[in-house]
Amino acid sequence: MPGGFFSEWIGRYRHYLRMRNYSPRTIQSYEQVVKHFAYYVWLRRNIDPQKLVVYWEDFSKARLETDVEVDPPLLEDYLSFMSSMRTYKAKTLHRIISTLSSFYRFLYSQGAVSTNPLIGVERPKIKGQELRYLKHSQVIRLIESIEDPRDRLIVRTIYATGVRVSELCGINIEDIDFEDGTIRVRGKGGKIRIVFVDPDTLGEMDRFIGSRIEGPLFPGQQGHHISPRSVQHIFRKYAPEGITPHKIRHSYASELYRRSKNLRVVQENLGHTSIKTTEIYLHTDLEERKRVYQEYFPLAEKREKKSLERGGDSQ
Repeated sequence: MPGGFFSEWIGRYRHYLRMRNYSPRTIQSYEQVVKHFAYYVWLRRNIDPQKLVVYWEDFSKARLETDVEVDPPLLEDYLSFMSSMRTYKAKTLHRIISTLSSFYRFLYSQGAVSTNPLIGVERPKIKGQELRYLKHSQVIRLIESIEDPRDRLIVRTIYATGVRVSELCGINIEDIDFEDGTIRVRGKGGKIRIVFVDPDTLGEMDRFIGSRIEGPLFPGQQGHHISPRSVQHIFRKYAPEGITPHKIRHSYASELYRRSKNLRVVQENLGHTSIKTTEIYLHTDLEERKRVYQEYFPLAEKREKKSLERGGDSQ
């Protein structure tokens, strides 16, 4: 059905996300973003432009009964309005743009809009995009500092496999193949992938499991799977400030790429749909950057040759 109001399409979009196995929390977050944008569009279309100065209190008057077809200038005005709110950081604006882009891709696929107004929209730069992470030796020291066997194994498993917290929490004993050294995990959107695990971590898993043959690898309350909140609490208890499960996943990606230089394998191991997402995690260490610079950059090459020549003359 072409066209239509936000009030009609938000429900359909919610169903679409549910069918793609998005979590209830993610669906709620997406819906809030789309509704907020819809209210802004309604205000812009129903208030005299000469009198229009949008404030937060105006959103209580807005409605969802307005057409989903919008032009890029209106969208850019909305993003400018959001940027003017000091509480909205660049990372939040990234999330808003991503959500609206997803919504309009859905509308375009359904024939509800003629174009996606998000195409070509520049995303704000995020300061400190290179997230702080731990090097291999630092992660090992962190793991070895944890006395509790379960907590130590949780941190080690994230680093050994690169899994997300939600994936870690969902691992069952029967998902582990001790012979092949693999674990079957359920990622975003319900996608299944295989991750690899080293023999030492498998040995710790075997000892931790004991006589159990099925059920959650890491049991939580009443025998259910451990919750992401509990895992985050473990990191607050043991890890340096600012080091989260996601940062350990980051350490895994950085270390695997640094040693292998195989971006595609890192992408597949992390379960990323887009390789651009993987690139955010990657770092080259200082020594590697120095070596490449000295070996390949023209000015550095000349300086090195002159140094060698001087050394040869003195002998």
